[in-house]
Amino acid sequence: MLKSYRGSCHCGAVHFECQLDLAPEGSRSKPELDGVWWTSSFRCNCSWCAKTRFWKNFARPAGFRVTSGADALTEYRFGESAIRHTFCSRCGVHPFASASFEMMGGDFYAVNLACLDDVTPEELAAVPIIYEDGRHDAWDRPPPVTAYL
Repeated sequence: MLKSYRGSCHCGAVHFECQLDLAPEGSRSKPELDGVWWTSSFRCNCSWCAKTRFWKNFARPAGFRVTSGADALTEYRFGESAIRHTFCSRCGVHPFASASFEMMGGDFYAVNLACLDDVTPEELAAVPIIYEDGRHDAWDRPPPVTAYL
């Protein structure tokens, strides 16, 4: 079921709150929208995710807000510039990204699970993960090797 979490960057300049469903497979509530994006977390081997070790779980806009430090956020875009890769201008940590894709039902936030402050190691260990082969634009299948993601 959806649960509220708090997160931050490393230096504490940026804080956010989000609602995510991190429950193990079989224990999750029915998502608001259809699509695999709302039923799991994701690890990807695209150039961005592989270099930043971004472990994402998606939140709807109504379930996400920056609570402090918006002025410390900096944005980076590449490729088609569709995704706003957000990071703290002080410590460089990437707490979330945002975009709007029709196939995902519009606007969303991709929350970096490593930036959640109040999630337990046990909760993180139980989060389902889908691996994406973003390096080859094959988002519907895992890359041949996933152990490093």
